Amino acid sequence: MNIQKKQQSGFTLIELMIVIAIVGILAAVALPAYQDYTIRAKMSEPLALLGEGKTSVSEYYITNGRLPVDEDAAGIRTNIDTDIVASLNYTNTGILTITLATGINANVDGQTFQLSLIDTSSGSPEWVCVPGTLEPKYLPANCRG
Repeated sequence: MNIQKKQQSGFTLIELMIVIAIVGILAAVALPAYQDYTIRAKMSEPLALLGEGKTSVSEYYITNGRLPVDEDAAGIRTNIDTDIVASLNYTNTGILTITLATGINANVDGQTFQLSLIDTSSGSPEWVCVPGTLEPKYLPANCRG
């Protein structure tokens, strides 16, 4: 009588360690990219607030033929109370500045970025994003140039 034993099959310890090492390497590469992505996603709120301010200043300019002297004259909402935006400021030279709140991420806490008026010769103000103190890689794609 010939009795054959069934050989056990499965992963060896070394194969499992190799898989764990590969997963660890992939996680180490993916985590920083994911953090940058989540920061960029959060920057859409400040950009939207800058858009509101840009519209107010542009309407004022088109109506009056000059830039407003301050936030109140432009009708810009300055009492911002969000988890991402600490403040929105306007200067009479046509610069809207967003200051980010703290607690977002150590790389962007308290940083600023701006919309700057670059041209009014066409009768309609033209604006450009300026990184301010914020690293450009964290700006939304339409603001990185």
